[in-house]
Amino acid sequence: MLVTGASSGIGEATAAALANEGAWVSLVARRRDRLNAVAGLIRAAGGTAEAIEADVTDRGAAEAAVAAAIGAFGRLDVVINNAGVMLLGPVVGAPIEEWERMVRLNLMGLLYVSHAAMPHLIAAAEREPRRVADLVNVSSVAGRVARSGSGVYNATKWGVNAFSEALRQEVARRHVRVGLIEPGAVATELASHNRPEVRAAIQERFGGIERMQPDDIARAVVYMVTQPRHAAVNEILIRPTEQEA
Repeated sequence: MLVTGASSGIGEATAAALANEGAWVSLVARRRDRLNAVAGLIRAAGGTAEAIEADVTDRGAAEAAVAAAIGAFGRLDVVINNAGVMLLGPVVGAPIEEWERMVRLNLMGLLYVSHAAMPHLIAAAEREPRRVADLVNVSSVAGRVARSGSGVYNATKWGVNAFSEALRQEVARRHVRVGLIEPGAVATELASHNRPEVRAAIQERFGGIERMQPDDIARAVVYMVTQPRHAAVNEILIRPTEQEA
């Protein structure tokens, strides 16, 4: 299996959880030092992991990462598209560079990996032992609920949701399951990439609630991909208990 954005947060937790289930895990991200550390922790726990340094916003790098995963383990049964960035703030006067960064990673990176992986997932679904394959796209509550101050982030995540459903319909009869995970507030470094004034607004909104942990999302992913062949969990929306919207 392959997990993007595997150097921290949800990606790291998901890779570790799936390795604990017996999966051979290819860890994909840009930070080589963090990838090596995560791979080391998985191996120390008795799992199997391969670190693959790649920036999936580069089409060639995304394709090479998928090829490296195949080269390491011989097949590809599960892909978790987790890499993403959340840069919030008003549309009016926004730094266009932030929009471009989100579109490149949240949308194009996911599309590049999905396109490169799909022939291998289709092939895996035709073979033992599982005879089913999984593509899981990590979206967000922001893919369902548009809010002032997160317009372009909303746009990228709504795009992920629409792409996922269209692809699900396309490959369902080939036993490739396309699942969508939509987390609410999770305690990761995602918010730290924002400008100071935006970080302050995020803290004001969520500082008073108990946020989810990456392991909470990892358990949802494990549930999705470990269903029997005849059952497909298409979508999981998961929020902190105290999060209202």
